[in-house]
Amino acid sequence: MKYCRFSINNQTHYGSVEDRNGELWIVDVSPAPAEDMAYRVALEETDAGNFDFAPMPLSAAHLLPPVTPSKIVCVGRNYRAHVRELGNEMPVEPLIFFKPPSSLLAPGGVIRMPAVSERVDFEGELAVVIGRRARNLKPGAPWRDVVRGFTLANDVTARDLQNKDDQWTRAKGFDTFCPIGPIVSDELDLDAGLNLETRLNGEIRQHASTLDFIFSLPELLVFITSVFALEPGDLLLTGTPSGIAPLSPGDRVEVSIPGLGTLVNTVESDEK
Repeated sequence: MKYCRFSINNQTHYGSVEDRNGELWIVDVSPAPAEDMAYRVALEETDAGNFDFAPMPLSAAHLLPPVTPSKIVCVGRNYRAHVRELGNEMPVEPLIFFKPPSSLLAPGGVIRMPAVSERVDFEGELAVVIGRRARNLKPGAPWRDVVRGFTLANDVTARDLQNKDDQWTRAKGFDTFCPIGPIVSDELDLDAGLNLETRLNGEIRQHASTLDFIFSLPELLVFITSVFALEPGDLLLTGTPSGIAPLSPGDRVEVSIPGLGTLVNTVESDEK
């Protein structure tokens, strides 16, 4: 299963995605996840679900964030090389924090650099989409039962504010600071390792395998659900590898994992 969320004729739809000769295509509209109540209400109030759809390349679509999470849970310092590049101690248990859903940004959207920060970094990551409510998962539990699929994320961070503040909410939570997408897929083998790559203006800056996680996805799910429940549609960002770097207006950031396409965003100063 691969799907995306997109807009056509000023209406939101979910689309089934297929790989056609190495290019991702939206081949049909698909049902919305149960948690996207806004979409379901819109279908009931309009004829948005009744139109003739012609397959199109994913690259030609007006893409939206593929999920509508109630919360975005992030993991800090989950790659050893990244811990070392920031000069931090190795964690003995997962370090988790939140980004607000208002920080979500669509593929192709513009990351806005706030005037209050002097350094804004990219952080390419694998993100996990929760498919079933999960609370108090036990070690050894079948974690795949609660995971809908995977997508790409960029945990944009105001690094100077992160170093200044006791809490990371401000540094991680600005509008546009969570680019996500372009698709969600359950067709990846995480156990075999996924190769993540981030490019800045065409230059490879991050390249690592998820096999380098300090805490595996099952460990993360057990730890997080011991604190609070994960709901369908929630996002879990699994951490970034080494190679982070500051962004500048005019930059282009690309995060990719084979099978998930490429998440592309540009950067501008926030003039507000």
